[in-house]
Amino acid sequence: NVNRLRVSVYKSINNLSAQIIDDKQKKTLVSASSFEKEIKSKNVKKIEKSSLIGEILAKRAKEKNISNVYFDRGEYRYHGRIKVFAETLRKNGLKF
Repeated sequence: NVNRLRVSVYKSINNLSAQIIDDKQKKTLVSASSFEKEIKSKNVKKIEKSSLIGEILAKRAKEKNISNVYFDRGEYRYHGRIKVFAETLRKNGLKF
């Protein structure tokens, strides 16, 4: 969708990172990742990491008044960590 911002998600074996991208301006507006100190310092399971990243990304999006997005899960199935991440975004006020 042209008017909405894109939530792009990347998943590796142990980590998850996500960005909200404005494709018109080709700019990343906000991002969150499990590489950040805040999350790395907590010893949490991968699923919990996904919801933490979801909360952080949603909070940062709110600070920039972003609420309508579309979810680009790339080649990943809507399952497991990706699903937890998406549900957390929704719970924290992002609409898609």
